[in-house]
Amino acid sequence: MRIGIFSETYEPYVSGVTTSIKMLKEALENLNHEVYIVTVNLKNYQFIYDRDNKIIYIPGIKTKIYDARLTSIYSKKAFKIIKTWNLDLIHSQTEFGIGYFSRIVSKKLNIPVVHTYHTLYEDYVHYVTHNHFNNISKKIAIKITKYYCEKKCDSLIVPTSKIKDLFINKYNIKKEINVIPTGIDTNRFQNVDKKQVTNLKKEYNLNANDFVIGCVGRIATEKSIDDLLTNSKDLIKKYPHLKLLIVGDGPELANLKELASKLNIKENVIFTGKIPYDLIPAYYKLFNILTSFSTTETQGLTIIEALASQKPVICIKDESFKKMITPGFNGYLFNDPKDYQKIIKKLITNPKEYQKLQANTLKSISQYTKEAFAKNVLKVYKKTLKI
Repeated sequence: MRIGIFSETYEPYVSGVTTSIKMLKEALENLNHEVYIVTVNLKNYQFIYDRDNKIIYIPGIKTKIYDARLTSIYSKKAFKIIKTWNLDLIHSQTEFGIGYFSRIVSKKLNIPVVHTYHTLYEDYVHYVTHNHFNNISKKIAIKITKYYCEKKCDSLIVPTSKIKDLFINKYNIKKEINVIPTGIDTNRFQNVDKKQVTNLKKEYNLNANDFVIGCVGRIATEKSIDDLLTNSKDLIKKYPHLKLLIVGDGPELANLKELASKLNIKENVIFTGKIPYDLIPAYYKLFNILTSFSTTETQGLTIIEALASQKPVICIKDESFKKMITPGFNGYLFNDPKDYQKIIKKLITNPKEYQKLQANTLKSISQYTKEAFAKNVLKVYKKTLKI
């Protein structure tokens, strides 16, 4: 099968969407399918066709959302190349710019479109509106989502039941919705260079006695990292060996550093800044647990990555995490700050409980391998093509 994946984000941009596409591409190619990528040039305004890697980079304008760029809805130069690929199917990963371009290509070349919905836009409109007209903007975001996901694709994929339920009950989408969680390269998080981990421990002055709570991802408002800091203050006072390791970069980094100072916990909070993709598995090995206070995730790949790294996960009780975390087995879900603090105290003071959770982590990830991911996506492809 010849598959064209259209996305606003791809390497070198680091994000959950990029990881999802990269894993899908690798797994599909391992199954002898041909995969082509159409994406945005994040480095400059040049059009590039990487023939060897089958990637088209289309110039785009800067947006106000991280490093992302947005392309025009049509590229004559890209279309001429895509036409020579003789695609069987298009897999769109975005609703805008290149996503719209994928629909134009689909119509012109009579190729069916499978669409994966990644981003809950109503939770992100503040980046564009700066908190002006948020209610109207959220309604517009919902209408656009419904239009693309119901009217402008042949098949629809979402990563969790949370999004499926939202689409049915709030967005009133009638199309069949396929729930397929994104897979990861689990081996990448298990076979980590021990020397690399040792060097990182020295760099961040982490000791064997430290209990490290990790957080990985964009340092942004919707990730609720401020809640992690605020609700860890009393724990740090009681357990001075507790450290928070915040891995990533983003618009809230300076504000969170200031908050750590105001809370008088800055000596126990480590902000790494932007970390190269290849080094991320080593950072997971620095943690005792991973945590998340975010309720805006469509899936939360960092949860799977942590489990693959044999690290228990403590998350806020959100539908996105419920299928990945089994309380008392591989982690815990907390309802509120007191619940979070109670769980952390339990794990710090009860090593046997921690070891039990850790022993079960790898038992939780079989359905989240990139191979399982690709096979489930292929079922949707075949159903779409009626083969």
